[in-house]
Amino acid sequence: MRQIVLDTETTGLEPQEGHRIIEIGCVELVNRKITGNHYHVYINPDRVIDKGAVDIHGLDNEFLKDKPLFEQIVVDFINFVEDAELIIHNAPFDVGFINAELRRLEDTTLPPEKRRIADFCAILDTLALAKKKHPGQRNSLDALCKRYNVSNSHRELHGALLDAEILAEVYLAMTGGQSELLLEVGIGPEDANPGVPTSFKGVRRSLAKLAVVYCSGPEQAAHVARLDAIDKTSGGRCVWRS
Repeated sequence: MRQIVLDTETTGLEPQEGHRIIEIGCVELVNRKITGNHYHVYINPDRVIDKGAVDIHGLDNEFLKDKPLFEQIVVDFINFVEDAELIIHNAPFDVGFINAELRRLEDTTLPPEKRRIADFCAILDTLALAKKKHPGQRNSLDALCKRYNVSNSHRELHGALLDAEILAEVYLAMTGGQSELLLEVGIGPEDANPGVPTSFKGVRRSLAKLAVVYCSGPEQAAHVARLDAIDKTSGGRCVWRS
């Protein structure tokens, strides 16, 4: 199962008013694991960016003046996301902007019958999912980070790729988590124990912050007593003492 967590930054709030996409960030999940594969691009909007938008994401026209136009990146973008499920927080906003960009394209770039991102991908709105899961509560990305203990302390400004990475963490936590480690298994002849993990790759940052809680003396005594009882009942076949 391939999913793409997506976020955009824009020149303003309304595509109907001619506002454009200036940044796209995508993070790939395969079978609920963050693969490390991503797509990220800055885009020249060919228009002035609203000051209020610059205050949010920090991207201005001077920075974007030498970046490609949307029509120059659209094929690579579609190739990356096609046939995946897009995971977007407040999907109508990003989808509205992407569709507006697709409608502006010449027919030679994309066929005229494919001018909606839904023609290429399924779409899941994590804001709608969060509202269903947590009715009556705040469900902004920042609120969900706090609820699910996902760190966003390194985010001073909004950025499409950074927000997509954070949303990937939140989505996995909100829907049941993921395998915390991607293991590289040694299978070469030099391995003394083939099949035993020889390196750990892709360790989630959150693992470094997990507290280790050791059992108390009374808890240890109760554990030993339980093993004694199992050992006696099973005729000395308590597997935890094998």
